[in-house]
Amino acid sequence: MKKKGSFHITAAIFAGLVLGVVFGLLMPGRYEFLLPVVELIASLYMNALRMMIYPLVFCSLIVGVQGIGSVSATGRVGGQAVLYFTGTTLFASLLGLFLPKALGLGRGVTIEMVESNVEATQFTSLMDTVKGLIPANPVASFANGDMLQVLVFAIIVGTACLSLGKKAEPFVRVAEAVNDISVKIVSVVMYFTPIGVFCSIAGVIYANGTNTILALGAVLFALYLTMLLYALIVYGGMVKVVGKCGVRRFFSAIMPAALNAFGTCSSSATLPISKRCADELGVPNEISSLALPLGATINMDAVSVLMSFMIVFFANACGVEVSFGMMAIVLLSNTLLSIGTPGVPGGAIASFAALSAIAGLPAGIMGVYISINTLCDMGATCCNVLGDLACSVAMKETCKLDRK
Repeated sequence: MKKKGSFHITAAIFAGLVLGVVFGLLMPGRYEFLLPVVELIASLYMNALRMMIYPLVFCSLIVGVQGIGSVSATGRVGGQAVLYFTGTTLFASLLGLFLPKALGLGRGVTIEMVESNVEATQFTSLMDTVKGLIPANPVASFANGDMLQVLVFAIIVGTACLSLGKKAEPFVRVAEAVNDISVKIVSVVMYFTPIGVFCSIAGVIYANGTNTILALGAVLFALYLTMLLYALIVYGGMVKVVGKCGVRRFFSAIMPAALNAFGTCSSSATLPISKRCADELGVPNEISSLALPLGATINMDAVSVLMSFMIVFFANACGVEVSFGMMAIVLLSNTLLSIGTPGVPGGAIASFAALSAIAGLPAGIMGVYISINTLCDMGATCCNVLGDLACSVAMKETCKLDRK
């Protein structure tokens, strides 16, 4: 993707985003008959992206492991990515808890409770994740969309191919061909991204309505401002200091992925576009093929900020005192639960149900949270994708790989 073409597609995606918001506000009543068409196009676009996620991730990882050239180097790349994502998630959780408490968000707000039956994520989710790392049935992992199991299976296969050398070359060549085919298809889908984002965001705005948006505007503004500053300071600083990449160049190059994530609320569905952006920034495939899918699975910085923010906001609004001891428990729980949060729309709802129960909040707040979850999730997904790409750019410098 050339820079000029990248700018044009970014401008088109942004235009689709803005026009989608306007159309979503105008749709009730006069244009409501177009809703089925909008939903159909949004579904087709999301399916087109999801269609290539797992072939691209699986084959790109196998090719990436071959490019790294050794098992120890593969472990070094994966280990650095995990340490990065865990550290930033912990920091994000801390920021999300203390900032709204310091600002007193939610005090003086009256919340009308809405009952909602949501099954909370069990606090054993981290242990369950570890237990299920190695797939008993890899085909089922692909069919069920279990990204973490697909990642592990791809690394196992890639490492085995690395050990076998020439004997595995026919399979590696097939993986390279499938990877090239996947990239080509994604390149074509990219041209339809403005339309897909337009329809996705229009449906979101229509479903939530202006009343919901305006009623919780203050907390949403504070949340978005926090995530924006977090992205600029933490990710921008990481890219500048560690990745030796200009901040303006970084944010300009990753804008297609960021806008797509904002419109679709899915970091997993944005993976193919993120891969293209990483390529444009000069990140080696050996790094991006592992760091980006791993980030889409365990990097939930903005989700941590979101959940912490909402816990404090609802606690203040409901008159529930959250002590520093309880904040420490919520902080740890938030960090652990976010690792098991799927990178799909609405993935944080069950985790928030668990955190609200830990903090002792009324069950009725779940109905209120669900009504604004998508609006919150849009910014959180965008921020998470920025974090995935920032990690890849930073690791370009910290993981010096011996090229064959």
